[in-house]
Amino acid sequence: MEKDNEKRENGKNPNKKLRFLIDILLWTLMIAIIIGIGVYIYTTQKKNHSEENILSYTDLVKEVDAGNVEKIEMTVGSTTLKVKLKDVEEEKTAIIPSTQVFMELVQQKTLEGSPINLEQKSRSILSQVPSYIVSLLPTAIMLALFIMIFKMQGIGEKGEVYDDTERKVKVSFDDIAGLDEEKEELKEIVDFLKKPKRFTEMGAKIPKGVLLYGKPGTGKTLIAKAIAGEANVPFISMSGSEFIEMFAGLGASRVRKLFEKARKLSPCIVFIDEIDAIGSRRTSNSGAETENNQTLNQLLVEMDGFSSEETIIVLAATNRPEMLDKALLRPGRFDRQITIPVPDLNGREAILEIHSKDKKLADDVFLKNIAEDTAGFTGAELANILNEAAIIATRKEHEAITNKDLDEAVKKVTVGLEKTSRKISEKDKKLTAYHEAGHAIVSQFLPTQTAVKEVSIIPRGMAGGYTMYKSDEDKYYISKTEMEEKLIALLGGRAAEKLILNDISTGASNDIEVATKIAKDMITVYGMSDVIGPISLKDNDGQLEYQMFGDDMQDAIGKEVKKLIDIAYQNAQEILKQNIDILHAIASELMAKEKINEEEFNKFFN
Repeated sequence: MEKDNEKRENGKNPNKKLRFLIDILLWTLMIAIIIGIGVYIYTTQKKNHSEENILSYTDLVKEVDAGNVEKIEMTVGSTTLKVKLKDVEEEKTAIIPSTQVFMELVQQKTLEGSPINLEQKSRSILSQVPSYIVSLLPTAIMLALFIMIFKMQGIGEKGEVYDDTERKVKVSFDDIAGLDEEKEELKEIVDFLKKPKRFTEMGAKIPKGVLLYGKPGTGKTLIAKAIAGEANVPFISMSGSEFIEMFAGLGASRVRKLFEKARKLSPCIVFIDEIDAIGSRRTSNSGAETENNQTLNQLLVEMDGFSSEETIIVLAATNRPEMLDKALLRPGRFDRQITIPVPDLNGREAILEIHSKDKKLADDVFLKNIAEDTAGFTGAELANILNEAAIIATRKEHEAITNKDLDEAVKKVTVGLEKTSRKISEKDKKLTAYHEAGHAIVSQFLPTQTAVKEVSIIPRGMAGGYTMYKSDEDKYYISKTEMEEKLIALLGGRAAEKLILNDISTGASNDIEVATKIAKDMITVYGMSDVIGPISLKDNDGQLEYQMFGDDMQDAIGKEVKKLIDIAYQNAQEILKQNIDILHAIASELMAKEKINEEEFNKFFN
């Protein structure tokens, strides 16, 4: 291992050299093929252009017998002749079947007293090059194909090794926030890598695999690198998609080569990102499915083949654990399965503090306020908000990132880019104002809904306007009452349009789509219907199963969903009718200012 490290430090990587030589050879062959094809096309065209000057062998013999041949020029080893006929200015080209037979004919005419001026020339090397290239063209093409297949089989290994001795990647647990319990669990993995004998002497077996699963952006790859950094061991990383190949057996070959490298670098970590690309449930189908099955089988064999002396831990990440094959998840392969959740309020604040270390923040910036407004955000999304805030502050030529920059970044990420230059007619402006005012007012009178933070009729992203709510707490469960009131809030915009303008528009399409999905989930997933009962119709693949409950189940579900939506729509209209003056006042304020904040909104209810 020390020799391998020394080679890497000196930049002497035999795999890189081999890849470089193969690339040179491949490009040389490709250039030769292109030149050969060009020469072949050139000679063919030249031949076609000169067909009118070609003299057939039969006509050549007749001309020789008639004594009309003045001069013949031939090249040694070639059956192509240049013939000069009497009384003809241009030379003719003739192709003879046999040089020996033709020479006997010329000698016979010489003996008969009709000598022919015959000039023989030696063949130049340059004239032979095109024929050599054309003759070698099929061999070059086959050789190029073999080299391409050879490369695809993984002779140039794709797994890049991040070794701490190279100082390429230096990540520790201090760079991770919001996952305190998960870090404590993973510290055992670091101990396994650092001091494996402590556990083996006690009779404990070192875990072979750890599966990390969670939403995209929660930090699964960062955690894997932090484990390698804390244990100071090499980190071999590959994506699941890198094992997928179009030729049978190449994915399995790549798995073997990956673990061969791991055994040479033991103790080390093998990290497979998006393992569901190769680890999904096996099928008996042919084609690409068969190749994926072979790749997965090889991975299972390699994980079973670890010996007690080889301290290799496989870390895998996925955001779809339900897709994985059961054989992959059993103890002895992936012994531990750790959920990486979305950070809570304290976790979000800690993540923001880590990502703000290299950014200039104004003195009045409180990251906790941003953490409160970003419930449900992942670590990657929080980092993106700070980055967007820094870009906005730079564009506005601020000396430091202000609270307004951060608020604008949150809106940009969640809703979209503000489009102040878009021209909007007074009719559309009025419709948007009443629509957004309807959302805000209805939410204000629903106990389970959060307070309104901002209402705007300035277009952002795909939305013509928006109503932004405060999210000052993390929710792990949602009650039936809260979901029902969410439906009322979503339909508040459509209810305001119908009540004030006596017409409806396409502006509520997204609200209706979201409301319908919530109502459908209430009935089919959460069992919140008195008619259907506390049952879930969703199977492991996320599809709904109706057959086992009878033919009338779909009709019953449709009626229950429609009932929820109808009741919510009626309630939204009732709330607005009772507060019609406030609705007109807020809509007028929006048409005048285009945007009102929380304080300005609450004044209408005091």
